[in-house]
Amino acid sequence: MNSGRFKGLALLVLAISQLIMALDYTIIFVAMPSLGEELGFSANHLQWVVSAYSLAFGGFLLIGGRLSDLMGRRRMFMIAMSLFGLGSLLGGLADSQLMLIISRGLQGLGGALLSPATLSLIMSNFEEGAERNRAMGIWAAMGGVGMSLGLLLGGVLTSFIGWEATFFVNVPIALLTLLLAPVVLKESATSSGRKHYDIAGTVSVTAGMLLAVYYLIQSPVSGWLSASTLPFVLIGAALLVAFVVIEKRSKGPLINFRMFRNRNLIGAALVAFLFSASFGTLYYFLTLYTQNVLNFSAIQSGFTFLPLTLSAFLGAKLITPMLAKVGVAGTIASGMALGGIGFLLLTQLSASGNAWGIIPGTIIIGLGQALVFTTMFIAGSTGVDPSEQGVSSAVINTGQQIGGAIGLAVIMAIISATLGSDTTMETMSPSALNSSIHTAFIVSAAVTLIGIVVAFVALKRAGGASPEEGKVIATH
Repeated sequence: MNSGRFKGLALLVLAISQLIMALDYTIIFVAMPSLGEELGFSANHLQWVVSAYSLAFGGFLLIGGRLSDLMGRRRMFMIAMSLFGLGSLLGGLADSQLMLIISRGLQGLGGALLSPATLSLIMSNFEEGAERNRAMGIWAAMGGVGMSLGLLLGGVLTSFIGWEATFFVNVPIALLTLLLAPVVLKESATSSGRKHYDIAGTVSVTAGMLLAVYYLIQSPVSGWLSASTLPFVLIGAALLVAFVVIEKRSKGPLINFRMFRNRNLIGAALVAFLFSASFGTLYYFLTLYTQNVLNFSAIQSGFTFLPLTLSAFLGAKLITPMLAKVGVAGTIASGMALGGIGFLLLTQLSASGNAWGIIPGTIIIGLGQALVFTTMFIAGSTGVDPSEQGVSSAVINTGQQIGGAIGLAVIMAIISATLGSDTTMETMSPSALNSSIHTAFIVSAAVTLIGIVVAFVALKRAGGASPEEGKVIATH
């Protein structure tokens, strides 16, 4: 394990890495109108500024997890952070649509390799029990905080410096973590025997995931049964079926399907899916409300997320007492319930409203977000072999990425079904757009109800004061 004098710095490096990944996902939302106008993006093409990141992140997560387990977590951490920093630098320098989209894809690839490595490094750098779970709690909390902080920071940087700053801000952070990583992070042990790289499994699952995620991103625009999108999901599904067959015959499989007997891991992945399908869509629709309905500037829009950021910080402090009182399942269910209440409060927003009307709902959602996001990673790490922590983290993150894509796609499909054939969200009046945003919040609230049920059913064994949970409770 890591020496005591470096553990604080090690935790700082890992927490910052998680923070900038989460921050990078949302920081772009507030900057999109400015960069779209400057680089000449159409409404349909502008979505790829977000989607290119999601596509690469979701498509390469599983191979990122496996490479982390095989090559060493610190080594993969440094490779991944280098890719992320390079993508950020190229994004800030982009002077064309293509260059910006490529840079976002490079950031997504870096994130896909980085996320499994950071969680695995927590396992190898911190002693099992209270120390490790405290580190994991801080790491996961930074993800929840980063998502809301990104919108606030995006507004400030876009207004005072320009949209390029939302990319450049990552570069010095990436350089700092790369300098500290070799000194403060202990390399995790890899198997001493010959490492088997499952090439066939890697190619099939990565290509299958990329095609499936592309279909989920593009179908709301082109149509679910469109000839321009349907072949992608059919081929993707065939490749994923082939992946299962390949893995069952492989000597060194990318994923050992024995892992899926772990009820906590499956439950955590399902919770991550539902979390992202509900909480994860908030940022898109609330930004749409503040900028397109209330006509806020980028910085005004960003500051409306300050209460959400502060409540997410507070929610992270409540996790330990919540775990002690109601367990993992109860904590996640409570977070989902708070999210549902917050979304219902946001359905009261009016086209002639102001920023004050947003505050009650976002404060409650921020508390719920922190409880769910942190606890689902704690639940998913329970009972997982140390040599498979990278893959298990990738499974949870894959659920989160796919959930976000499907959640947004379903909401957009429901909204589209209520509109006329010639009407789009870009051409709506503020009152009509406000009504569509209400629909999105109602759907999100319904998804949180499903999340409550899943938490109690899928994580039932983790719902009491189990020995594993006792270690978590001792966090602070």
